[in-house]
Amino acid sequence: MDIKCKKMPFVVFICFMFFIPNSIFAQEILHNGSQGQAVYDLQENLKKMGYFNSQPTGYYGSITDHAVKQLQLDSGILPDGVFGFQTQQKLNSIEMMARVVYGEARGETYEGKVAVAAVILNRMSTPGFPKNTYDVIFQTNAFTAVHDGQYYLTPNSYSYRAVIDALQGWDPTHGSVYYYNPVSATDEWIFTRETVIRIGNHLFAK
Repeated sequence: MDIKCKKMPFVVFICFMFFIPNSIFAQEILHNGSQGQAVYDLQENLKKMGYFNSQPTGYYGSITDHAVKQLQLDSGILPDGVFGFQTQQKLNSIEMMARVVYGEARGETYEGKVAVAAVILNRMSTPGFPKNTYDVIFQTNAFTAVHDGQYYLTPNSYSYRAVIDALQGWDPTHGSVYYYNPVSATDEWIFTRETVIRIGNHLFAK
């Protein structure tokens, strides 16, 4: 992971919007009793994140309501069971973070996966970094997985769970905002950062 942070061109955002399934960018508020393709897509997204254990039906009933409430509870949102703007944004953030976790740490331990997610969250609360998930992830050269295309691989269930655990407060990095593999890192600057902890193949630093 290289650390030179400038916003990527607008064209990257356009490509990103076309790549991520439309279901993640819901265009309507969904709630108990809603039905249709948007509900089906929501159920599929909840299923891959581990919240929806039935087959998607396209009907927003009690099972979907419970799944949305659990997502809201886990991510610090008022659990009203309504898939509105705030919950949609959180789902988007989880998806983006899971893609980074999978791209950067799928060969690491589960703790190492949570650690990568924690770094993203730590950056958002640290002066000098962007304050939203998209801008943190898509800063130029901030994450190798974005630069080399591994971000666009499909995350597995452990990647989503790692993001949820980080959102709930687990930070194995103790506040780190950088990480790198000392064997493969090529940017000399990163070696000047204060190392906090080693987790698997990554050193985490401030």
